[in-house]
Amino acid sequence: MKRLVTLLLFANSFNFSEAQIIPDSLTVDISSITEVRSIAENTMIFIDKSSKLSASDVLQMQFTPLTSINYSSKIASDKISFTYYLKIPVKNSDSIQQATFLFPGVYFETLELYKFSENLTKLNNTDSLTGYAKFTLQPGEKTFLLLHLKPVKNDFNSFKPILISSNFIKTYKTFVVDHKNELQIFGFILSGVLLMMILFMITNYIINGQKEFLYNTIYSACMFLLIYFNSVVVKSTTHFANFYFSYLDFFLLVVGTIFYISFIRSFVNAKIKYSKLNRILIAGERFVFLLFCLFTYLHFFTEGYVLQFNLEIIMKFIILAIGVFFIIYSLKQKSRLINYIAAGSAIFVFFSCISLSLILFNIKTTNLYNSALFYYYLGIVASIIFFLLGLTYKNRKELITGIKEQEALKLVAEKKEFETQIAVFKAQQEERNRISADMHDDLGAGMTTIRLYSELAKAKLAHIPLPEIDKISSSADELLIKMNAIIWSMSSSNDTLGNMIAYIRSYALEYFENTGVNCKIVIPENLPNIEVIGEIRRNVFLVIKEALNNILKHAEATEVKITLKRNDIFLTLYIHDNGKGINLDDLRQFGNGLKNMKKRMNSIDIEFTIENKNGTLITLNRKVKAF
Repeated sequence: MKRLVTLLLFANSFNFSEAQIIPDSLTVDISSITEVRSIAENTMIFIDKSSKLSASDVLQMQFTPLTSINYSSKIASDKISFTYYLKIPVKNSDSIQQATFLFPGVYFETLELYKFSENLTKLNNTDSLTGYAKFTLQPGEKTFLLLHLKPVKNDFNSFKPILISSNFIKTYKTFVVDHKNELQIFGFILSGVLLMMILFMITNYIINGQKEFLYNTIYSACMFLLIYFNSVVVKSTTHFANFYFSYLDFFLLVVGTIFYISFIRSFVNAKIKYSKLNRILIAGERFVFLLFCLFTYLHFFTEGYVLQFNLEIIMKFIILAIGVFFIIYSLKQKSRLINYIAAGSAIFVFFSCISLSLILFNIKTTNLYNSALFYYYLGIVASIIFFLLGLTYKNRKELITGIKEQEALKLVAEKKEFETQIAVFKAQQEERNRISADMHDDLGAGMTTIRLYSELAKAKLAHIPLPEIDKISSSADELLIKMNAIIWSMSSSNDTLGNMIAYIRSYALEYFENTGVNCKIVIPENLPNIEVIGEIRRNVFLVIKEALNNILKHAEATEVKITLKRNDIFLTLYIHDNGKGINLDDLRQFGNGLKNMKKRMNSIDIEFTIENKNGTLITLNRKVKAF
């Protein structure tokens, strides 16, 4: 029995010794590295599934060659929560000290480097680049390195251990890490396009205050950050890159999706026009938000990754399902407005399916056109372009509708104002008619009575010369004529061109009766049916009356001709006598008569001229439509 126990202890001691013995063929001579060297074949790996072992404890464990596992592929989601240790034998055969950088691969949130000399020593890497562990070997030193790694919570971590010479690290970063490939350049271009569209939408939101512009701006901003950060940190190993690829990228996707749904609801006015669609979209929005809250809890407060990974896959399919549902629903609607969003969503789903197919079939990315992200980016930008076209169409439609409504309101206001003016005008006309009737009935009767009594007095006192009575009779006659003219001008029933011409004709013939002056009046057969308001009739009559009075007093004429002519535009009245004419250089004999005539015509926009033409010719001219 004692012999058996002793044999077992010896075997265990032998195994432990073998675990620490490293063949010379696996040892990496860092003095021979001038630039970069892959060390996957020289690396051993141990997986701490409990993540509780210390580095010293790990040294007692059995390491296996890294090449014995599928190390270059992504770390499986059920193995992300494990802790990994890499053991790398190294030596420095040079006569001087050598410094080298160890890069294990991407993406690891914990990176601690130990060196085994007489015991295990943790190296101070305060001067090392983020994601790169620096170590130094003395001349002739031979040892091994132990690298403690904790993967970031994402589904594309992998082991690609390399050693980089300290003299080459800057060049390596410039030409390998910082160098932008076709996909990154394409991402920057699309980011610029998205940024311009975002600025356009922000401007429209500030001007119009429409919520759909704000929602689409936030959605576009999330997609912009998603594409931009993907292009910037794709080869980076900084803490931000780790945080972005483990949480922030999915955060941007979910927030963008929530505002995408809000944009759809606001854009199509789903609350009022599509109540069923609105309820489904709200439910989807809330469900995605609740799942994301669970995702956040799993990411920050749990160690496992499988549940978080599966939840992320489920949420992506839910987001895709929401898009597909909206497309199918939109096909049943005959609305150009909703079709813009459906077309954008359909393009996004189409390119997303291409991207997903490339991932599922594990198509190796050799150029831009077989990259899954290339088609995903195209889908994002194309969908936002269609959304922007839809917003522009809706904005233009609402603008046209707004203008029509404003014009309708303006027409209503103008109609009310016109009706008010008509009511005022009718009231004025009624008042004018009342005053003219009162003047005719009261003043006319009184003036007729005065004229009658004066004539009776003249008859009774015919043998006694009383010129005062003659003046009373004459004044009464003159006042009756003037009063009749005022009544005529005030009565709305006389507001026609025909009535005005008839009145002027009657007055002129009566005025020159028994004066020795022959009065001729020429009027066209078909007078236009034009309304002539009282103000115009009164002023025209007074001007003609003054002209006839001047002819009788000053012209020494034997004939007067009053002619009315018309064409398509103008209506012209001529008053022409065959008298001695008028001295235009000396108008004192007419006093203020001519000035008043011009003033009256100017007040009603009638052109007034007076000239010598085989006597005196007075012309009154006005546009027909102006009456």
